Amino acid sequence: MSEMSPKEFKHILVGVDDSDDAQLAFRYAINRAKTDHAKLTIVSILEQDNMNVYEAMSKDFVHGQRADLEQHVLQYEKLAKQFGVEDVASIVDEGDPGETIVKDIIPAIKPDLLVIGSISKQGVRKYFGSQAAYMAKHAPISVLVVR
Repeated sequence: MSEMSPKEFKHILVGVDDSDDAQLAFRYAINRAKTDHAKLTIVSILEQDNMNVYEAMSKDFVHGQRADLEQHVLQYEKLAKQFGVEDVASIVDEGDPGETIVKDIIPAIKPDLLVIGSISKQGVRKYFGSQAAYMAKHAPISVLVVR
């Protein structure tokens, strides 16, 4: 009997923030993208809920936060390319991470796998952890939650 070969993915979406879990998710995603010769898209969401009202009203603060996040994601993009993933893109958006990824980003870019970390970190960048269950339940594609 021939063994079934595991599915190869063509386009992997990985959610990143600065948590240890996100690092694990990213490492898994770049390994998988390299193995499958898949396109890799790295996404990070600026979560408005974590800002106080004065910060949220300040365009400079939001702009600064977004610029920091964009730099952070570009570092991930650079690492993926250095690792040998040939087709790498990145997206920075604002809003509720789970909803933004499921309702906006997945339909727009049509990946076939979403890779995310599981643990929520407190503080400015607890982006994905609490959102993992939401994304696993509602995403129209396979979701891998890395622990």
